[in-house]
Amino acid sequence: MKVYKPLSTVFSKTIGSILFLVIWEIISHFNIVNNAYLSSPVQVALAIYDFFATGDIWVNLISSIKRSLTGFIVAIIAGILLGVTLGWFKKFETVVDPVLQFFRQMSSFALFPVFILFFGIGELSKDAIIFWSAFWPILLNTISGVKNVEKILIHSAKSMGASQGYIFRKVVLPAATPRILTGVRLGGAYSITALVAAEMIGASSGLGIFVLTAQQTFHIPSMYGGIVILAFFSWPGD
Repeated sequence: MKVYKPLSTVFSKTIGSILFLVIWEIISHFNIVNNAYLSSPVQVALAIYDFFATGDIWVNLISSIKRSLTGFIVAIIAGILLGVTLGWFKKFETVVDPVLQFFRQMSSFALFPVFILFFGIGELSKDAIIFWSAFWPILLNTISGVKNVEKILIHSAKSMGASQGYIFRKVVLPAATPRILTGVRLGGAYSITALVAAEMIGASSGLGIFVLTAQQTFHIPSMYGGIVILAFFSWPGD
């Protein structure tokens, strides 16, 4: 039975996806929702195929990946370093926590005017928006991972004469790694979400502006195709 359990899980997930596509096709085919607003899955799939066949998508895709990776990588470095520091040094966290709690409530979308004011409408403001969105899940998960390491592991290492540095490197960091990786995965998804909005502000290329242009020119299958591609890249997975 254990051999077939993964297959049954895959089958269940596949059935759900197929049902969704069938319902979507029925709604589009019978014009339950006006076709001017909703393209069928077949039309969207053909649009995505055309994107790659003609090469129209590559400039936009590469621009978006570069922007997303820039903000995301900076967020990983800053989030992990600060998160580990705050999680390990409890007194420092007590002092800094009120400030962090204040800033974490600020949506990157609400801060658009501030980023544009400081950095203009060029690439730097877009990188800052992506960084802000990806930074917080990485930071918070890193802090949580470091703080919630099993105390018995730390006490056991201390009882054997291990130094603080050794405990930090060999006990705390390995134990916190799964939670840190969860934060990185969420940060990656958030970076794509922020990317779309960032590219709609003064970008000449990118998937966000591609989707917006398709909507404005009533290329509805292309619009949904771009959205599907964005959803694929922002999918955090299991």
